[in-house]
Amino acid sequence: MTQSVIKGICVFAAALGLCGCTGAVPAVSSGAGLLGLHPASTHTDTSVNLSEGNFVVVKTNLMGRSKGFSLLGFIPIYPAKLTTAMDRLYAQADIQPGTPKTLAHLVTESSSSYWILFSIPETVVRADVIQFNPKIEPDSIPKKDAGGSP
Repeated sequence: MTQSVIKGICVFAAALGLCGCTGAVPAVSSGAGLLGLHPASTHTDTSVNLSEGNFVVVKTNLMGRSKGFSLLGFIPIYPAKLTTAMDRLYAQADIQPGTPKTLAHLVTESSSSYWILFSIPETVVRADVIQFNPKIEPDSIPKKDAGGSP
């Protein structure tokens, strides 16, 4: 090898040592992409008609978070779980079974902070809590007696 090739390898090794693996990891959305796997994603759809004015917004912009830890940016030691974030969101929302409350405008965000030897993945879930009002039928409203007795 020539001396210029050896210097080039030394400069590359020094740059890699100073920068770590963080330059390569953000190119994919998670460590699963580096291993040839597709990251898991959940898509569910529930449609609720909010145009009738039969609801009240109870709480806005509630958040549930879950943080994890990945060694070298792609070896998950403790993953950030969507179920943990949703459990924390429901705890803040105070939704009890049997009540006419639900989540609306649900948004899920996943991000990671990359450091030299590790990364901290985070999953954040945001939503509003709405409560439905009971629908009053016109026939169920008691009529007042206009006159006297029959």
